[in-house]
Amino acid sequence: MANRSYLYSADSMPTEEGIPQRIRCISEHNWDIPLAHKLLVGRGTTVVPSMIWNPPIGIAADYAEGAALLRDLLREVGKGLEDDAEFAECAARTTAHLDKQQAKYFVLETGEIVSMTDDDPAESVRRLAADDIPHAVAQAEAALAGQNDDWLASVRADWQRHFASFYSEALYFSFPE
Repeated sequence: MANRSYLYSADSMPTEEGIPQRIRCISEHNWDIPLAHKLLVGRGTTVVPSMIWNPPIGIAADYAEGAALLRDLLREVGKGLEDDAEFAECAARTTAHLDKQQAKYFVLETGEIVSMTDDDPAESVRRLAADDIPHAVAQAEAALAGQNDDWLASVRADWQRHFASFYSEALYFSFPE
């Protein structure tokens, strides 16, 4: 079984008192937290209690702003992949699913990924929220402004790793209505 990052949407953030009442499944990605997940939780990023595990290793962020950033980047990446039908299908499927599952917040569950090392999981998530996610957002913003062509070319060259996650209404960890 692969270790995965899990992405959900909810109308409230998880708290110490409990998890949101309605949680919608967005995506899961094997062995990594992909660029798409980082961008989706890249606006208003905050560490929150996990909905699945005990440590505070969840990350919540603004849904609308994160989804807009990813959509913009997918359009920009697509400008260099006009003849790639597989990329076009991936981008269309991703944006349609984001439209369908929208809520107020994204919630990224990192537990399986951050537990793959001997590092403290809570500290790993704090670093992810404070450094890795803002760095990914800055790279994407620079690319969208036409100031990061090398990075954009590298994303295009390896787009499957960054964007081809499993998007579904049911993930390995799903929550009943």
